[in-house]
Amino acid sequence: MSRRRRTGIVMACVLAVVLFIRLDYGRLGRGRRGQAESAERAGIEDFERYHGGSFAVINVVDGDTLDIDAADANSPHTRIRLLGIDAPETRNDRTGVMYWGPESSEFAKKLTLGKQVRVYLDTVNNTRGRYGRLLAYVQLPGGEFLNEVLVADGFVYADLRFRHSFYNRYKQLEASARGSKKGLWENVGREQLPEWLQRKRPSLLRRK
Repeated sequence: MSRRRRTGIVMACVLAVVLFIRLDYGRLGRGRRGQAESAERAGIEDFERYHGGSFAVINVVDGDTLDIDAADANSPHTRIRLLGIDAPETRNDRTGVMYWGPESSEFAKKLTLGKQVRVYLDTVNNTRGRYGRLLAYVQLPGGEFLNEVLVADGFVYADLRFRHSFYNRYKQLEASARGSKKGLWENVGREQLPEWLQRKRPSLLRRK
């Protein structure tokens, strides 16, 4: 086989590989665009259905999660994960019941169970989070927002893992609650903080 022919075969193989890679990445890009478009459509539907709407709270799972009386997909209710906060766990097999978890859950239940609340979504991220839960701010009958009340009174942590429209405000509310030793901040120890918070704030509550 001549050198010219071998060179031609090699070049043809290289071009075939490049073409294959481009086609493959093109399919991947289309797949990602499809996922983004699907999430965008879902977000639009969520805004139309929930944003500013009034719903009854029919169940409180824990301090940052509750159910409202609106069917969602195959469920008779919609599960809401309160945006911008993280409550101590009460039903996690890995962590067990965390410090102040029952108090947080009971406080949220006292404020919302059986009451009409208004649901507001954010535009910073997707309307759905992990496990398909609706991410929302919940306004209480008196006009206050449950998310803020829980942070300000020391029943939950400001969630620093995800950005949202009131990220800095929630950080300030938590700092104020911590400074006043409200709720869990009166006696919580560093080892009782959520693992993510210990990683995010390595000096928080560390003894000097």
